[in-house]
Amino acid sequence: MDERPTFLVVDDAPLFRELESHFLARYGRVITAESGGEALERVRTDHPDVVVLDMTLPDLDGSLVCCEIRSDAATRETPVVVVGCGDAAEHARAIHAGASDVLMKPLSRRELIGAVRRFVASDRPTGLPRVPLDTPVRVESDGEGRLALCRNLSRGGMFLETKFEPQTDEVRLSFQLPECGTGRLATSARIVWRRPAAPGVHPGMGVRFLALDRDCAQELDAFVHERYVPAAPAAEAGGAAL
Repeated sequence: MDERPTFLVVDDAPLFRELESHFLARYGRVITAESGGEALERVRTDHPDVVVLDMTLPDLDGSLVCCEIRSDAATRETPVVVVGCGDAAEHARAIHAGASDVLMKPLSRRELIGAVRRFVASDRPTGLPRVPLDTPVRVESDGEGRLALCRNLSRGGMFLETKFEPQTDEVRLSFQLPECGTGRLATSARIVWRRPAAPGVHPGMGVRFLALDRDCAQELDAFVHERYVPAAPAAEAGGAAL
């Protein structure tokens, strides 16, 4: 009996399906599906440890498949790594649908394996690699804008140190990565947790990026990958990014 994790790769394009299966075969048993309907059936019958789901399928949009997985009590805890084409609106749809992670084509072996192994390396999913940072970020909500300080960054989100308390859970961010020659990055983000002020503790919030296009996502991924050093087991004081 194969006790390795099971990965379900869902893509109607044979080339991408075979390539992703080849990347993952070393780390577990790979099963495949070519449509949204087939993917839902395989999730219910095969109980994969991770689903790698393409956004563009012949019968259902990948975000709808992800929503179905999340709405079923028997499958809602299954990690779903959504693979998109690089469109910012598509990225936001995947996050709103409950995607555990979002990647963009063309996929590299490093990106796919790193994303999937987060969910099977231990009993608990690990966070995305993150790097410490001290860079200003403009946060806008309901026409009001304030400067915050980014304390750590991953390709999926950041921790912002700020006294600003937006009344909504979605904000607009604008910032520039240090030591990078490119211009300012702009994206929407969802506030997933807030840290109130306390003695010796600065207030802030953890945000998850929503509308990322391919260029912005690749720049974030490269920035973090080049600077990432695995942290000691003890929790860091700055708060975790997503």
